[in-house]
Amino acid sequence: MSHPLQAMLDAAAFGTFPPADGLIDVFPSPPGRADAIVGFTGHLVVAADIAPDEVHERLAPGDFSVWLSAATLSWLGERLSSTATTFDSLLVAVGTGVGAPDWLHRIDALDHPRVARASRYRTDMQIYATGDEAGVLIIGRGICGRWEIGYEVAPDAQGRGLGRRLVDAARGLVPADVPVWAQVAPGNAASLRSTTAGGFAPVAAEVLFPRKKE
Repeated sequence: MSHPLQAMLDAAAFGTFPPADGLIDVFPSPPGRADAIVGFTGHLVVAADIAPDEVHERLAPGDFSVWLSAATLSWLGERLSSTATTFDSLLVAVGTGVGAPDWLHRIDALDHPRVARASRYRTDMQIYATGDEAGVLIIGRGICGRWEIGYEVAPDAQGRGLGRRLVDAARGLVPADVPVWAQVAPGNAASLRSTTAGGFAPVAAEVLFPRKKE
C-alpha cells in the first residue's frame, strides 16, 4: 500500500491535484531519508511523525502566508529534531525509458559536491557525466521512493544549453510513464529555465527535513 503523499504526488504528476480548499493534511513520515512539508495550490501536506492536532493548532486552514513561512519551518524542524533544507520548487516530468544518450556515460563515483549533497536525501543513486565532466547528472530514490534528479554544469560550460540537455536526458533514465522529480530553489532562475525547457513542469513547493542516518 503506497504512502498517501506518494499517491498525491503520482496524481499531480499526471495533472490531478488536491483540491484548493485551504486545508492541511498530516501524514506519517514517508519512506526515504527525510520528512517533508509540501505546498500545493491552496493545500498543504505535512508528512512527518507529528500529531495532526499539534499541526492544526499551529497552522490555521487557509492561512497561506504562514504555512511555509520561516517561523513554521523553524518550528517544525525543532519538533522533528532536524533542520529545514532549501525551500524548493518541485517539478515533475514523465519518463520515456529510452536510456542514456551516447554523450553521457555512467560512472561509479565522482568527487563532486552535488553527489555528496544528493546522498543525504537519496538512495540507489546513479551518476552520469559528459565526456569532459562539464555536466553531471544524478538520479536516485528520494522520499516515497520517487525518482529524483540533480544536475550541475561547470561554470565555463554554462550558457550553451547543456543544462537543458541533461534534464531532457534524465527522462530517459526512468521507465516509460513513470514520474521523475526535480527540486530547484526558486531563486535559481537559470536552473528553473533549463529544467522547464527540459520538459519538467512545476507542481508544488517543498521543504525537506533530513532524518538522522541510522
